[in-house]
Amino acid sequence: MEDTYKTIEAIAEGLYKEKGSRFISYVYPVSDEDEIKEIIAGVKTRYYDARHHCYAYCLGADKLRFRANDDGEPSSTAGKPILGQIHAHELTNVLIVVIRYFGGTKLGVSGLIQAYREAASDAIAHAVIIEKTVNEIFHIRFSYLVMNDVMKVLKEEEAEVLERTFEMDCDMLLSIRKKDAARLQERLLKIESLHIEIAEA
Repeated sequence: MEDTYKTIEAIAEGLYKEKGSRFISYVYPVSDEDEIKEIIAGVKTRYYDARHHCYAYCLGADKLRFRANDDGEPSSTAGKPILGQIHAHELTNVLIVVIRYFGGTKLGVSGLIQAYREAASDAIAHAVIIEKTVNEIFHIRFSYLVMNDVMKVLKEEEAEVLERTFEMDCDMLLSIRKKDAARLQERLLKIESLHIEIAEA
């Protein structure tokens, strides 16, 4: 599996207008389904007077968790085109919500597909796309006496220290790019008294 993926840096907004209908779009960086539910609930509260709140999301570096929702629009005319834009830009860990205010004129199936696609595309166009690495998280415990040995390895392997507790025994939570994880683990295990376990990323 690739150990990098593309996502967005921060929330961005887009807009598409067609025959009086307004399609307001937002793209959000997200990490799990609970966060997605909260955002959608917030959008529905904020835009309570809109007719539709359609969305799509993709999660995980492998892009295997995704969903599209038409929210009352004809089947596959809203969620699917939104998801199509996420895939077309090779993004993951993103949610796109498109809010529609009906303008009185029906757009037809092809018109709806184009409108939701363009609205989603405009939000992405206003976003800053960034590349992130897939990281492995390690929890290590060791004696204070081997602190220098541990810090030397962490510096050379460019591991990020997420948390640390220094007492008689030392605890650290580390993050390192997946492709470098095995080498870091191998080097750390050579240090006397060090205990290591893989934590949930």
